[in-house]
Amino acid sequence: MNNGAKIGVSVLAAAVLLGGGYGAYALVSGDGGSGKDEAKKPRTVVAEPPSQELAASGATAFLDAWAKGDLFGAAKLTDDPDKAQAALQAFQDNVKPSAVHLTVGGPTTAPSPAAAKSASAPASGTASASASGSPAPTGVLESFKASVEFAESGTPWNYNGVLGVVKMSDGTAAVHWAPSVIHPRLDAGETIAVKPVYATPATVTDRKGKPLTGYPSLVGLLNQLKSAAPQDGDPTDAGSGVMISTPATSGGKATDEKLFTVKEPRAVPNLKLTIDADLQNAAEQQVTAQGGKPASLVAIEPSSGNVLAYAFSPSTGQNRAFSGGTAPGSTMKVLTTAALLEAGVTPSTGMPCPETTMVTGKAVTNDEPGAHPDYTLTDAFIHSCNTSFIEKGKDVLKPGSLPAIAKDVFGLGLVWHTGLTNFDTDIPVEGNMAGAASEFIGQGKIRTNPLGMASVAATVQSGVFRQPILIPGTAQTPAARNLSPEVLNSLRSLMVKTVQSGTASEVSPALPAGSGAKTGTAEVDTSDKANSWFTAYSGNLAVAAEVEGGGHGSAAAGPAASRVLAVGNKG
Repeated sequence: MNNGAKIGVSVLAAAVLLGGGYGAYALVSGDGGSGKDEAKKPRTVVAEPPSQELAASGATAFLDAWAKGDLFGAAKLTDDPDKAQAALQAFQDNVKPSAVHLTVGGPTTAPSPAAAKSASAPASGTASASASGSPAPTGVLESFKASVEFAESGTPWNYNGVLGVVKMSDGTAAVHWAPSVIHPRLDAGETIAVKPVYATPATVTDRKGKPLTGYPSLVGLLNQLKSAAPQDGDPTDAGSGVMISTPATSGGKATDEKLFTVKEPRAVPNLKLTIDADLQNAAEQQVTAQGGKPASLVAIEPSSGNVLAYAFSPSTGQNRAFSGGTAPGSTMKVLTTAALLEAGVTPSTGMPCPETTMVTGKAVTNDEPGAHPDYTLTDAFIHSCNTSFIEKGKDVLKPGSLPAIAKDVFGLGLVWHTGLTNFDTDIPVEGNMAGAASEFIGQGKIRTNPLGMASVAATVQSGVFRQPILIPGTAQTPAARNLSPEVLNSLRSLMVKTVQSGTASEVSPALPAGSGAKTGTAEVDTSDKANSWFTAYSGNLAVAAEVEGGGHGSAAAGPAASRVLAVGNKG
């Protein structure tokens, strides 16, 4: 890739030629002269404009020298030879034309777009006082036609240019130098060069070939796919084009404006995403049906890791489905239970559920009032008893147990490349059990999103972590290991029982038969109403949803997930 060198310029270009304030350039004439003193006599721009004949001859001489490749000679015919030669050389090196044809078009009153943007001044032919009190110089605008040829293209790049001509103290004419002399759209600080260009897919469809327009949550992804250049693709697919590049400004992005296509890129076939249009439609409906509360949902195919749908509301805000980062509440107990099972706890192991327990100086209670001293792991899981998990976790787990199993088995904490910007779940390793205890129930410093929790349900359903992806064929980061068959079967049984007789049995409409699920109610210090979370699987489909301020997991997120699961299980 060629990188265009920056072309220096005086921002006075348009002001000079259109009558604005001016500080004269001083140049040393090396042409003619009979004596030492005369050779060093400075050559400066004068206030008097050149005649039309002199301006035309000055413009013609400059354009002829440039077209012949005599960049040094062309630069000497300007009022700033050093900057002009650097810019002309940069154009030659970075655009690499095989031939340049330049023809004077005649006088004009319209400056180039870049010059007009850079200065605001009276019309050509007027004069005003300069900063030093002397009359400001004026110039004449001359149009020209450019035809630039390339070895790779049978079609020349034709454009109309504008340059200004001023009168010098030795009576000759000089082109007033500005980047817009190179091209009328080139401004100070910008570069011009030939760069690779890539074709974008004509259309982006769902996995069945259905169009994906009209889904608010997918707008960002579709725009990204249409504008992204496949830099890691086959270089032979790339074409090339003349680009004006504007550097990034504070808070902005660098931009490229294509002026001409030198070589057409190889066509790219239509791109099929992993998205399923029917599920996407259902997901969009569910997140917008939450009474104005921010919400998001993700659906994943466990057997492949393919993301079948994702939606978030408001659709003009953050993509909280992929980029959100909040505590998931009791949905995290799926991972805590897996850690307990691996530590030797069984579904029938006693896990008493006291009414309260203390964590980092705060009293933790349960959604259901009262103590349940006869609870087992099964009871604690399906009824989501916080105190049971905290007390048993303190007894048999270590501060790093939850982060370790999350990463090694469920892939949470690995770097995911989904095809869209996403926040990778963060489960910090706490320095003591007091801090870790909050994580056992999905509180504390844990941060995740529906993408992460849908993947958790998908991993339980399939028994293997498959990193979620949006573009088929994307490399998927593997987890270090799988759960043992005994632990996996116990975990699936607990999630199914939660739907049959636990907290998920309260969801309306009811989940499809055979579903496994876990509710979550995440308390947030900045809100007096908990966030609603839900993660579930049914058949070859896993879904997770969250509703900010939605309350209990079965009240808001659960119904949203259930309706999407129902659509996915119709076939």
